[in-house]
Amino acid sequence: MCVCSVPGSGLGMKPDSNMVIRSLANYRPWMMMRRSLWLCFYCCPVSPETGPDLNMEFNPSDHPRASTIFLSKSQTDVREKRKSLFINHHPPGQIARKYSSCSTIFLDDSTVSQPNLKYTIKCVALAIYYHIKNRDPDGRMLLDIFDENLHPLSKSEVPPDYDKHNPEQKQIYRFVRTLFSAAQLTAECAIVTLVYLERLLTYAEIDICPANWKRIVLGAILLASKVWDDQAVWNVDYCQILKDITVEDMNELERQFLELLQFNINVPSSVYAKYYFDLRSLAEANNLSFPLEPLSRERAHKLEAISRLCEDKYKDLRRPTRKRSASADNLTLPRWSPAIIS
Repeated sequence: MCVCSVPGSGLGMKPDSNMVIRSLANYRPWMMMRRSLWLCFYCCPVSPETGPDLNMEFNPSDHPRASTIFLSKSQTDVREKRKSLFINHHPPGQIARKYSSCSTIFLDDSTVSQPNLKYTIKCVALAIYYHIKNRDPDGRMLLDIFDENLHPLSKSEVPPDYDKHNPEQKQIYRFVRTLFSAAQLTAECAIVTLVYLERLLTYAEIDICPANWKRIVLGAILLASKVWDDQAVWNVDYCQILKDITVEDMNELERQFLELLQFNINVPSSVYAKYYFDLRSLAEANNLSFPLEPLSRERAHKLEAISRLCEDKYKDLRRPTRKRSASADNLTLPRWSPAIIS
């Protein structure tokens, strides 16, 4: 949602922050516009007057050509892991890679428009793990709203060394999976969650660390579910999932998260696609392969039907315009061949 389209705000005017929060919390019909949000990137771009005062070319959550932060942070660990395997003469992985042949084609069921939920959540958890592990050693500002000691998610006592030990990837995965399973969120929402998380770290100039990672992830999921899913989860619903958290705390977390994002919740399609493919690259580099299955006859027919629909849809665009006269040097027309799109 662009800030100029929030109900009750004037066209082209930046609304009051409290008005935006009330709109996000109480106005449900705008949830039906999830994919139309991407159009805001073209019809209402972020400007220095109304948006973040940042260099967009270096911000991966806004610019499609900027490298994602999590992929950059993972490179050091991946190189060290490969170096250790080479020195110790260990095989690179336990999973046997499947290759297509003339008789069998192997495909996974994850696409940019319909990612595999389980493996997408695993990849997002791995990206968050690298964010925490390879954070700035000097340490950045720790905002109170994300501090788990000041705003605990459970009534159990927070350990005194809660900010010293990095969480394991499995712990992050269990936390994210629990929220997605209970709220019935989609895989696309997980990718948007990662976009918002990196946008927060860039805009607010903070690091995600053992003391704040749960509340940062919770805030990103809360916002992504409202922006993406048609039937968004209410703040009070998260209080049923996390029994010991209050609605007031959830509302304040959402309000401050939005303010730190400077109300920029646009996710261009090019940025979404970049994060999806970078997550796949992260999975491949860490031997987290998506499940491959042989191409069945039924799925082959389905892919052929999709290809035929796309061919008919763009038939008019491929048709050359009529000319009154043509040169003999230009008799060769471009040749088009059908493609199978998964």
